[in-house]
Amino acid sequence: MTGANGLLGGEAVDLLAHRHEVLALSRGPCRLPPGRYRWADADLGDGRSVEAALLAFRAEAVLHAGAMTDVDACEREPDRAWRINVGGSEQVARACRALGARLAAVSTDYVFDGEAGPYAEDAVPNPRGVYARTKRAGEEAALILASDCAVARVAVVFSGRHGAKSTFATQIVETLGRGQPVRAFSDQFVSPTLARNGAEMVAELLLETSYRGVLHTSGATVLDRVDFARRVARRFGLAGEIVPVRTADVRLAAPRPLRGGLVVARAAGLLRTKPLDIDAALDRFHEEWMTCRAT
Repeated sequence: MTGANGLLGGEAVDLLAHRHEVLALSRGPCRLPPGRYRWADADLGDGRSVEAALLAFRAEAVLHAGAMTDVDACEREPDRAWRINVGGSEQVARACRALGARLAAVSTDYVFDGEAGPYAEDAVPNPRGVYARTKRAGEEAALILASDCAVARVAVVFSGRHGAKSTFATQIVETLGRGQPVRAFSDQFVSPTLARNGAEMVAELLLETSYRGVLHTSGATVLDRVDFARRVARRFGLAGEIVPVRTADVRLAAPRPLRGGLVVARAAGLLRTKPLDIDAALDRFHEEWMTCRAT
């Protein structure tokens, strides 16, 4: 697993380490709970350490979830974004080709321009901004260089797992819990993905299918961020103000696809694990959140 400290990668390690020998890769110290996995500090942006770690481990299957995902930081640091999102995918794909290993590379709905979503797998990408363009180039690096590869696109990943990084969903809970208003884009449509559900789908895609090419493995519901925020608040029983704002009214370094979202019918037909609709995903998110804070 690359990106093991991240939302989807961390869930995948937890999901698979009890039944497989797992090498968890990420940059810096491990932020995961103790478990039956090996840890390696490796940097997708350095051109060599991830590839070397995978070759030394003799990986048979690789879930590549690592990336530079801060959209605005990518816009400010395009060289770094390219090294991590494209060069890192090259490292992983080269190792998989050398080992004959199967690869599932995680990508994003941002590869589309957001003019005509939601998008199915056969829609033509048109990425805008550094993050989107480097993730699209990373998709191609994986598909071209690895002989047995699937690309799994997700969107707006969130988790209530202990130690998981802050996301839009967790910010809604925390901000409304403090009695403060939440600002949310009324003109950006997305497919929120519970990290555990995304990890379950991608792990199944990797280990239990021979599917090659692109598969959309996001949540099943497309909605705008205001609606998403209201549903989170309702599920947690939180009162408070959700303030609709337009993306054009906020100074953002990077462009956002507006009418986005992913069509997940192909994944629903292929996989045993189904994409969750938003209410089911929020039920599980609430359960994760409450369990985490009760321990």
